Amino acid sequence: MIRMSEQMSGTAAVVALETTLVAHGFPPGEGLEVGLEAERRVRAAGAVPMTIGVLDGEIVVGLTEEELGRFDADARKVGPRDLAACAAQGAIGATTVGGTLAVARACGIGVIGTGGLGGVHRGWNDNPDVSADVEQLARTPAVVVSSGVKSLLHVPATMELLETFGVPVLGWRTGELPLFYTARGGPPVSARVETVDEVARIAVGHWTDLESGGLLVARPPDESLDDIEPLIEDALRAADEEGVRGQAVTPFVLSFLHRWSDGRTLRANRELVAANAQLAGEIAAALS
Repeated sequence: MIRMSEQMSGTAAVVALETTLVAHGFPPGEGLEVGLEAERRVRAAGAVPMTIGVLDGEIVVGLTEEELGRFDADARKVGPRDLAACAAQGAIGATTVGGTLAVARACGIGVIGTGGLGGVHRGWNDNPDVSADVEQLARTPAVVVSSGVKSLLHVPATMELLETFGVPVLGWRTGELPLFYTARGGPPVSARVETVDEVARIAVGHWTDLESGGLLVARPPDESLDDIEPLIEDALRAADEEGVRGQAVTPFVLSFLHRWSDGRTLRANRELVAANAQLAGEIAAALS
């Protein structure tokens, strides 16, 4: 059921990339270029990108550019629970962070680059909506590089859950968790790191000596949008009023933000995805 690119053979420095960003994270026609730019950044850092998705009855590890172009808004959003069903039914499936982690664990890939990690949603006391990303990260020996957790989430609750599952949160040259579009203002991270070699040493100790699972490396965005929180609240309110639920919330909120921020969040999202991919490539090279 899993088809791996020949580039995986004998390659030590590999970075897994998701396809939900390509299919659902950007306006139609733009996701492909973002995905390709992420791959270019990984290669420039000395590693091999493996973009993962479900296509033609298989879970594909290392999509070609032509294959990646088939992932659009009609693709299923595929988490860990959905992989086998999506493949068996011959559907196109865009993997979330959690889905990508599940495939990476099966293939032995130890680094993933993405935009933001999923977690505990706001209003979780009334509607206990928690992304599968956190549990998959806890059980997968991999480093996930992101700009913290998704901005629409309940960030302190997500950090508490990461601690509960024993996931180290390493701040890339920062002592606090980035808030996706915003560089400052999040909860304290469990440790600050300055170099990719330091990340590699921590990861190896976490996996080898402690036999533990994943780590999150939180990289702040280069351009911080410090005024974006009120717009996020408006987006979540609009989603609630329109009855948007579950996996549909994130693409709805992203589209809302891109539209009402005059494209500022779109540019920031594009840039942070590429920068995170490059850092993931550098970490993969250091681990190899």
